Amino acid sequence: MSQNDDQRYIDKTINGDTRAFGVLVDRYKHMVFTLAMKIVRNKEEAEEVSQDVFIKVYQVLNTFKGGSKFSTWVYRITYNKSLDYLKKRGRSLQTSSLDDSVEYLLKVTESVLDDLEADERKNTIKEAMKELASDDSVVLTLYYFEELSLKEISKVMDLAIDTVKVRLFRSRKRLAKILERRLKTEICKNHERR
Repeated sequence: MSQNDDQRYIDKTINGDTRAFGVLVDRYKHMVFTLAMKIVRNKEEAEEVSQDVFIKVYQVLNTFKGGSKFSTWVYRITYNKSLDYLKKRGRSLQTSSLDDSVEYLLKVTESVLDDLEADERKNTIKEAMKELASDDSVVLTLYYFEELSLKEISKVMDLAIDTVKVRLFRSRKRLAKILERRLKTEICKNHERR
């Protein structure tokens, strides 16, 4: 759906058409829930955050000026609401440190992934991402699954573009290490069958 379609439903909502807001909710509910889940890491809490996000979006919809894509604006609200939720419960966004001394065998991982079917590959990556810290999982989800640009991610996460690039690079390396570990088992199984 295009930005013009979003703007049409935004305008209708501002003018009192609650069904138009329902269309926006339907369009973005999966995206909002997925991002909230990556941050709070609990299904029920992610559902609660998602509800809070759409309440906030509805309350401040008239402040959306179109300076960025509507999805980016909603992502930003989701990101902030998720962090607020953690803060209110005395928790913080999980972060991880990079072990620079570890070398990652990306070619091995990629060759094994190439042998997997597309859906299986996506599921394998999503399962591996559950082992990442929230900040790593969020940046990878926004970039690869939601296909946001670096500029859009920088707006959502309120970070400089260079910082987003570094996080994306480090997150990829961490994910590669997890995939390598998980896929070694797959390699062994395939080798034993031959």
